[in-house]
Amino acid sequence: YKSMPIITRTYLTLSFVTTAGCALELISPFSVYFNARLIVQKFQLWRLVTNFFFFGSLGLDFLFHMFFLARYCKLLEEGSFRNRTADFFWMLVFGAGLLSCIAPFVHVQFLGSSLTFMMVYVWGRRNE
Repeated sequence: YKSMPIITRTYLTLSFVTTAGCALELISPFSVYFNARLIVQKFQLWRLVTNFFFFGSLGLDFLFHMFFLARYCKLLEEGSFRNRTADFFWMLVFGAGLLSCIAPFVHVQFLGSSLTFMMVYVWGRRNE
C-alpha cells in the first residue's frame, strides 16, 4: 500500500472509506450522489467530488472496481505520468469535470466507475 503513488493511494483510500462508510450506514449514499439541482440551488458543492468515491455496495463489483482503480491508476501514474504527479492530477480533474458536465444529461448519479474506465481507456491508448 505504501509503495503506491500518492494520487493512486489517495483515490483508492477515499473510495474505500466512502463506500465502506455507506455500507456501514455511517453516511448515506443520498448525501454523496451527483445532483446538479442540489449543487446549484442548495450550493451542495461536495457532491461535485464525493460522487467519484462511491462504488455501490461492498461486493464483487466493488472489488473489481478497486482492482481496476488500483492497477490502471498506478500504471498511469508510474508510467505515462512518471515525475508528473500534478499533470496526472489535472488529467483526473479534467476528466471529472467533463463527466460532471455530461452527467445531468445521461442521468448518472455516481461517476466513480466512469472515471475509472476513463483511466483504463487512457492507459490503453498510451500502450497500444
